[in-house]
Amino acid sequence: MVIDVRSTGAGTMPSIRIGQLQIDTVVESENRTLPLSELLPQASAEGAKAATDWLGPRYLQIGKEGEWRAVLSFQSYVVRTRRHVVLIDTCAGNDKDRGGHPWFHRLATPWLARLADLGLAPGDIDVVLCTHLHADHVGWNTRLENGRWVPTFPKARYLFCRREYEHRESLWRQGKDQDVRAFADSVLPVIESGQGTLVEADHVLDSQLCLQAAPGHTPGNIIVQLGDSGQDAMLSGDVIHHPLQVTHPEWSSAFCEDPVAAAHYRRRFVDTHGEKQTLIVPAHFPAPTAGFIRRHGDRHRFQFL
Repeated sequence: MVIDVRSTGAGTMPSIRIGQLQIDTVVESENRTLPLSELLPQASAEGAKAATDWLGPRYLQIGKEGEWRAVLSFQSYVVRTRRHVVLIDTCAGNDKDRGGHPWFHRLATPWLARLADLGLAPGDIDVVLCTHLHADHVGWNTRLENGRWVPTFPKARYLFCRREYEHRESLWRQGKDQDVRAFADSVLPVIESGQGTLVEADHVLDSQLCLQAAPGHTPGNIIVQLGDSGQDAMLSGDVIHHPLQVTHPEWSSAFCEDPVAAAHYRRRFVDTHGEKQTLIVPAHFPAPTAGFIRRHGDRHRFQFL
């Protein structure tokens, strides 16, 4: 696989070219840490300790109280295909009421300025695609304008997996969704504006970008497959939150709505791409973010670019 990697400065994934595809990062927040037990409830201290030689301290740290802490980033991806400029996952957004999520509550980040650093204005985005509808993947779908939530990207089509949308809408109507505010302020305004489109999990956008179902984290969770000139990349969303899950795919995150199904899919994903030259671009790995799944003994590790 031939990948053209270009530096984009400290704290971000390098700009990556695969054939005529280009992948760039728009970081909202980075190097956030939380107890490993809160992210991966099944994780063991022994498993964490065994990974320090390849993960610590950039991705795995020891806290002041001696507890293991996972390091995460929150970021969006811009993919430029031959035909489209596609924004994948839109982080948490600014000004959103997220009382149950302190990391995402009433943010005021320079996310739009970072998009501009890539030479892009909101009007340049052709397609917005959310891998699922948790609060940290839909926030910049909308922005506050004169007291109303309006679509941030005025010319874009917003694509939502039909199964994911219908599941989240049902929970919103019942008031049972922990991300009920996110659906109301970051998804519904897009539908009401006429810019939202519901697609199936195997939707093909163009010859270089298509969707694949990846259920478990949420019922309608999807991942994004990119390909050009015989080279492939996979934007894996929240299938894998932390590199430890490449070695231990049985460890589902606390945010997975069906941990058993998530672990089953993740194990298959790791096994499949451990035998391929697929570039993996996860949603929450700190820079350099992208890399390859490689066999290591009877398990796997993530080899960063």
